[in-house]
Amino acid sequence: MPADFHFLSNFCILFEKEVLQMRTPASVGKHPIHPMVVAFPIGLWVFSLILDVLYIIGWGGDILNDVSYYAILGGIIGAVFAAVPGFVDYLSLQGHSKTIATWHLIANVSALGMFAISFALRAVDRPVLTAPLILSLIGVALIGVGGWLGGELVYVHGVAVESPEEHEH
Repeated sequence: MPADFHFLSNFCILFEKEVLQMRTPASVGKHPIHPMVVAFPIGLWVFSLILDVLYIIGWGGDILNDVSYYAILGGIIGAVFAAVPGFVDYLSLQGHSKTIATWHLIANVSALGMFAISFALRAVDRPVLTAPLILSLIGVALIGVGGWLGGELVYVHGVAVESPEEHEH
């Protein structure tokens, strides 16, 4: 068989439905912490990219560049707060769910790296240049992939979803 067929079949195995429901170890009153806080880095980083584009096309002036810089910083801080309970949850997974969660982790840590480098470049030279903008574009794409994989874990594999039996008790 061709090599690309093996890659495709291995990729599809990642998404075989596995009925593995678990309670998340990182929760408050049966509510998982990770999904509560991931909205902050996602929102701040997407917002920073929008501000960068508006700044580059000449709308809004220097304030957009400054707000974007601090939005990236807020996203970095938020990502660290989201990663801690996410990693605690990750350690409790097994099987296909663990594999998907590993790719979720890789995508999101890579996004964090892109935004951290973008932030560092902006600290040296505040106007948005090509490299920080490209890093932000890649970072937003990576959080899109990471978010999709996180949705796969919850909505397809039932990770951190309370089963009806657990709900009755």
